[in-house]
Amino acid sequence: MEIDDLKNVGGTPGGLWEFLTGLAMAVAGGYMLISRVTVTSGFWNWGGYNTFGLSLVPLVFGIGIVFFNGKSVIGWLLVFIGSVIILAGIIMNLQIYFQPTSLFNTIVMLVLFAGGIGLLAKSVRSHG
Repeated sequence: MEIDDLKNVGGTPGGLWEFLTGLAMAVAGGYMLISRVTVTSGFWNWGGYNTFGLSLVPLVFGIGIVFFNGKSVIGWLLVFIGSVIILAGIIMNLQIYFQPTSLFNTIVMLVLFAGGIGLLAKSVRSHG
């Protein structure tokens, strides 16, 4: 590895220090921003009723069929569909909140994050 390779970030004559500074800024801003977010979950409601148990039906039938015949395409398809339904249900029932913080802290977080991404993008393009 030659010294010129370190100066040419991304295979272009960009700047190593711009890349490292941008990476540090983006990581710091992203961490500060994400640490102010609270994620909670709610109930699986559909039509006013708790429906989590209903989402398990395809998975349970699929597992039963696969245990009976491991080569069953229908069984594996039901296992896959049941797993996707459960994963989608979990994701759809997440509630995401941004915790109260001062305007100054919010601006610092966003400037660090956006500025870091800008420096990263600048470092991988050619400086002509």
